Parts: sequence; C-alpha cells; structure tokens
Amino acid sequence: MKGSSILSALALAGASVAQTPSGFTPAVEQKLEVTFGTKAVTPGLALSKADTARQPTIGLSIPVNGTYVWMMIDLDASTNFINPGAGQPATYLHTVIRDFKASGAASADGVTTLTSTATGPVAWFGPAPPAENPPHPHRYTNLLWVQPANWQIPAAANQMLQAQKSGFNVPNFITAAGLGNPIAANYFNVTG
Repeated sequence: MKGSSILSALALAGASVAQTPSGFTPAVEQKLEVTFGTKAVTPGLALSKADTARQPTIGLSIPVNGTYVWMMIDLDASTNFINPGAGQPATYLHTVIRDFKASGAASADGVTTLTSTATGPVAWFGPAPPAENPPHPHRYTNLLWVQPANWQIPAAANQMLQAQKSGFNVPNFITAAGLGNPIAANYFNVTG
C-alpha cells in the first residue's frame, strides 16, 4: 500500500512538471505564463476561439535578463483545411515573434511580463480550428526561447517560417534557427 502511494505521488509530480502536451518534443518543464485578458492559462485549459482572438500576454516567474522568441503552434491541425477529416494530422505554425524583453519589475506574484514591439517574423494568427464531427480540441502549444545576441534568422529557418507552416517541425526549426531548447512552455485547448 505504502509503495503504491509513493508511486502515485511520483506519477502526479511527473505529470505536473510537464508544461508541454504528452509526447511533444522537446518537453519543457518551466511554465510560460500565458494570459488571455483575465484568463490565465494552465496546461491543457479549455478556451474558446473568442477567448483567444487577441494575442495573449506572456511572462516568466524565473529571473528575466535577456531577449526572447515566442512561438505558438497547433499540434492538431489537418493537411486539409476544407475537410479536416480527409487530411492527415499536421502541426500548424501560427505565430513567431521575436525581441521579447521584460516590461518592468516582477508582479506581486513573481511574474515578469514580457513585451515586444516586433510583429514577426510570423505575425499573430489566433486559434481558428474548424468545426469537426466529432468535435475534438486542438492543442495550442506556446514555446519561449532565449534569443541569441544579434540574432538574425538564418535563411533555412526563415524559409520554414514562410513556406512550411503546415507540417511545421519544431526540432528542425530549432536547429535551422540556431536556437537552444525552449526555456518555458504552456498549452491550451480550443475546439472548433
């Protein structure tokens, strides 16, 4: 009995650490604070398209002393936008915005808001999953990287951002862009 209680506690602890959906690579442990209006995202939170129509506020509860790149992808898109059931599952790139920096001191709850005046290289494109039968949630995954000093997007990475939005491969992008692993993440669900 005692052994099973310990195993249950370890399983719960392991599940609560992941800030990315199960099976997503790379897995990220640090939570990216994502807020839509007054709705703070916890991993897997169900939101509506209306809730997520405007770009969220993002932040970190760890020391912030650099510049960051933020990305949002839909892990549950289809290669067929008109008839999703007839297509193959594919990751869809929604947004990549660079040059995020701390916008001031941390709040009373220890979160430092990050802001950017940039609108790209891939401007905000909010969640818009189509109606599906049966309905199923799309997992919108948010990732944050440290942006290297004087970072210019390499041609191969820029090509991926502009021409390979459907079927987007995050590990390949990380390599092409010269980025390390994401430092923080979060995800939410939206059903069409």
